Amino acid sequence: MSFASVLLLNPLNMKVAVYRREHFNAAHRLHNPSWTDEENVRVFGKCNNANYHGHNYELEVKVVGEVHPDTGYVVDLKWLSDLIQMEVTDRFDHKNLNLDVPEFHTLLPSAENIAVVVYDILRKKIDPSLDLKIRLYETARNYVEYPA
Repeated sequence: MSFASVLLLNPLNMKVAVYRREHFNAAHRLHNPSWTDEENVRVFGKCNNANYHGHNYELEVKVVGEVHPDTGYVVDLKWLSDLIQMEVTDRFDHKNLNLDVPEFHTLLPSAENIAVVVYDILRKKIDPSLDLKIRLYETARNYVEYPA
């Protein structure tokens, strides 16, 4: 197979999805300050622990786009990994999300909100022609996806 025929492997400009998984550990507390302590405990249970609690988060970033004919990439996965590390992992890992991450000073750090914040951070850095989706695993059995 010649190089010219390799360039034609995606002749209809079909979209391809690429994924990158990263990991971070963080603590948080789900607590609505406008509610009573009793209401917070009723709604959030153990997640309302006044001393916080932690998770080993798994982050999956999906980027969808056309394969570039010169590189064969949708996006360079090393670049994507570095971007996630710099913009998300370094910001969230081994942090108390409520106290250490400015985005959560006034926003409950639920898995849903964390996924939206991660999306907003990365969306600004990824070519707008590429689709982006975030999947965040709070536990092995609980995860959220944004956009849905």
